[in-house]
Amino acid sequence: MSDAAQPTAAEVRAAAEAVKTALDRHLAAVEGRSGEDDPAVYEAFNQLAAAAEVYDELLYDRYDEVTPFEIPGAEDALPPYAGPEEPHALSVLIRRDYAVAEPQRLLAQAQRIEAAEGEDGPAASGTTHGALGLLFGEFEPDEIASRHKEFGLEEGDSTLWVMAADEPADPGEWLEAPFEQVDPQQVVCRFDVSAVFDDVDDDDVDDDEEEGDEGEDDDEVDLDTDLDEDEDLERLDADRR
Repeated sequence: MSDAAQPTAAEVRAAAEAVKTALDRHLAAVEGRSGEDDPAVYEAFNQLAAAAEVYDELLYDRYDEVTPFEIPGAEDALPPYAGPEEPHALSVLIRRDYAVAEPQRLLAQAQRIEAAEGEDGPAASGTTHGALGLLFGEFEPDEIASRHKEFGLEEGDSTLWVMAADEPADPGEWLEAPFEQVDPQQVVCRFDVSAVFDDVDDDDVDDDEEEGDEGEDDDEVDLDTDLDEDEDLERLDADRR
């Protein structure tokens, strides 16, 4: 970038003042919030994020520096709930990703299903996509999730959204495009599972283990052994009864 295109020091200073103002407004909105999903807090959050982004860009362009914090954009979070206060219906949207980690195990499972059904005609279990069709046709999704390793699958990310509605949908109304009419403002709650969360937890556990290793001694091992012996005695008493 040429010197002529760079922002002035005054522009950077003005952007910094805008961040301060937006920060004060956000704090005031949080302090005076009317509920968990107060739209005033949501709006103040977006204004703070926008002001911080402008300041960060100008600071970098002028001084080749960045801020030490990052505010997620509005698209990274659900908007405030705007659905019915007393929903009379709900939709549960679930996505689970898998990798076919062991194709041979998957094919073997599909062949067992096919043999048990005793159907004539071309075997569907000879291809991966055919085996998947047999697997998901035979078992409920929750059972596949709990037995995925047995079926040669490896879990990826998953998410579950609960959406509120005034009335149940008519039969067959959304089957052609089941995920087309998703309105984030109708989402009551969501639950996400991802390996990225595991990485964060593992870091915390590693830190705790490093601190705990310094204080380990033989007494802790003896305590575990005593607990095991007590559990064995309880099992013996239960067997006698």
